[in-house]
Amino acid sequence: MDESRFLLRQARRSRRDESRVRQGVKAGVRIQLLGAFQIVNQHGFVQLPVGAQKVVAFVALHDRPMLRGYVSGSLWLDSPENRAAANLRTALWRIHRAEPGLIEATNHLVQLGKDVAVDLREAEAYAREAIQATTPIEGMVDLWMLAIDLLPDWYEDFVTFERERFRQLRLRALEELSERLTQAGRAAEALEAGLLSVVGEPLRESGHRALIRAHLANGNPGEAIRQYRLCERLLREQLGIKPSNLTRALLNLT
Repeated sequence: MDESRFLLRQARRSRRDESRVRQGVKAGVRIQLLGAFQIVNQHGFVQLPVGAQKVVAFVALHDRPMLRGYVSGSLWLDSPENRAAANLRTALWRIHRAEPGLIEATNHLVQLGKDVAVDLREAEAYAREAIQATTPIEGMVDLWMLAIDLLPDWYEDFVTFERERFRQLRLRALEELSERLTQAGRAAEALEAGLLSVVGEPLRESGHRALIRAHLANGNPGEAIRQYRLCERLLREQLGIKPSNLTRALLNLT
């Protein structure tokens, strides 16, 4: 997805969140980890310093009670134990002042508040449902939930590992949705799902195959061949290999 399209979608999502907040639709607190980090409550957006944001993200990603020493040691690896513990205390105090109940902390444990929603968990559940479902697709399909990486501008190790795990899950879900939408005769949505998958990883052949099938099902063999040629060129230039027989067979090129 190019930068302008990404920013447009982010702006639309922010406006949608702001509208829902003004209308009182949101209940509790919501943490956004897909795309830009945000915290939203019934009054608007919650502002936190960077250090406190990292604590919130770390706790939200682990989604379980954790020892305070594990949290502080993971987030402040280069600091002495007492300094790391002090940093965590300061961050927790700032979080509580900005949004009481966002993080629950005792003398020993830290965990996410009970009424806090996390967009990543919703997207993961949606992706797993898409992968495991065996019934035909009915109703609207929300591809937006699978279009954006986890905190793409963050480079902390705890984010990097989770980002790759979610990336693999969402790409597989997009490919599966593209295939099922193609079977349902919903060509436009099938193509969008396939394109989002290829944008997420251009060297992933299964995403290209989903797009080729969608083009063929929509009666566009020329577009299917063009997609194959793109896949072929990317694999040759980036990896020095040819498309697999699975991909070639779609166009009877084996």
